[in-house]
Amino acid sequence: MTSQNEKYRRGGRAGRAEEHEFPKGKAGLVLCRVCNIVYFKKSWHHNLRRHPNLREDLHVSFTICPACRTIQNKQYEGRITIKNIPSASRANLAALIHAFTTRAYQKDPLDRLIQVKETRAGLEVTTTENQLATKLAKKICEVFKKGIIRIAYSHGPAKVADVTVTFPSP
Repeated sequence: MTSQNEKYRRGGRAGRAEEHEFPKGKAGLVLCRVCNIVYFKKSWHHNLRRHPNLREDLHVSFTICPACRTIQNKQYEGRITIKNIPSASRANLAALIHAFTTRAYQKDPLDRLIQVKETRAGLEVTTTENQLATKLAKKICEVFKKGIIRIAYSHGPAKVADVTVTFPSP
């Protein structure tokens, strides 16, 4: 049995999910109207000043990037529910969340923190990418060394990650 990547390398057709995930690239430059990131050569970038293939004669168009569209539609791909947070760790936890998501955004402009909301049980964190939510939850457990993590993915095209981090009761 051959994998989809092997079929891709041999010139075969990709599966339906891969076609959706990696559509044909748009010609020229596409700028996001909201956050000003740039789509070029099948990926989104913060800055293209030093890109070797950048030319002055490229067609420029404007749209809304997938991350901004997700935020505008009040949707998310990752949700982390953090329960039983020790009061001594609350400030450090908030700082960790913001620092981790800032670094992720610097690497990939589509990885964004949407909201950190306080609830009765603890915190609810929403992100634009499900991978970002799972990595953040794992980092929280690694740093605080006492959280229990549970990850559940929804079925369907959206692949929303619903992650729960529970700290043991004192």
